[in-house]
Amino acid sequence: MNRPAGPAAGALCVLLASLLWGTTGTAATFAPGVGPLAIGAVAMGLGGLLQAAVALPALVRQAPALRARRGTVLLGAVSVAAYPLAFYSSMHLAGVAAGTVVSIGSAPLASALIERVADRRRLTRRWAAGAALGLSGTVLLCAAEAAGAGSGTTGRSTGATVLGVGLGLVAGVTYALYSWAAHRLIDRGATSGAAMGAVFGIGGLLLMPVLLATGAPLTASWTNAGVGVYMALVPMFLGYVLFGWGLARVPASTATTLSLLEPAVAAVLAVLVVGERLPALGWTGIALVVACLAVLTAPRRTAPAADADPAPAPVPGDRVGAPARPGSR
Repeated sequence: MNRPAGPAAGALCVLLASLLWGTTGTAATFAPGVGPLAIGAVAMGLGGLLQAAVALPALVRQAPALRARRGTVLLGAVSVAAYPLAFYSSMHLAGVAAGTVVSIGSAPLASALIERVADRRRLTRRWAAGAALGLSGTVLLCAAEAAGAGSGTTGRSTGATVLGVGLGLVAGVTYALYSWAAHRLIDRGATSGAAMGAVFGIGGLLLMPVLLATGAPLTASWTNAGVGVYMALVPMFLGYVLFGWGLARVPASTATTLSLLEPAVAAVLAVLVVGERLPALGWTGIALVVACLAVLTAPRRTAPAADADPAPAPVPGDRVGAPARPGSR
């Protein structure tokens, strides 16, 4: 199993991926004639197929193991295909900042629920504190966008904003699902390349009909084509390679919470590049997201060995070295 380095390296990989993902909404605005479905299909579709192509040797070697877990692979692939369609539609309807905030901000709760039910994983107090800060920040950012829509300063109707928020929630759930599926495959012995290549490769294939049906505007100009190539190669391909490395080192719930850097980056770029307005409430939300990242990435203090609690006496009937029970980690 390919699991070098430690949690700090994994967190850094996820943060770098989130930084790249935060540019997608702003990049999409440079191709206004291309609809959100086409943007999502070209970005995740071509990016996913490229991941599968690069990971082909690992996919061939681990094909039997991946077939044995085809249910997990299929769940991840369907989620990969659904995520960009909901995500880019959410940004189109609710704005770059709000769409990204809702999509990524709702993922940590969905991921935590999935891990609690499927893996019986106990969530730490540090994660709970970080998630509370991050989600509070996303709520404030969302409230700032909704207030702007209600006053007419954003040029979007309240109905479009509400629909965009709803699609953002769908994106958050599907993001959590494919993150969990990829992490589950890695946890069961697949390399990050094989796990991401299988999930994203099949997801990319599922997006090809959408790209064929909606992607004609991508060839209408060099700018549109350039946006499509950038989206597929940089945030999607490179970003998800980094994300896969991160998933090999940290739990999916931690990875999705660290991804809260993405909406903060997207909101700042939306203000600086796109020209969206972000009131003080929104900047307060960004500050809370940054605080969330600080909590989750701060080095853990290790208690001295002398202060450690003595090991509990063995329970009669327990085997030395027996694997931990589900939920005991």
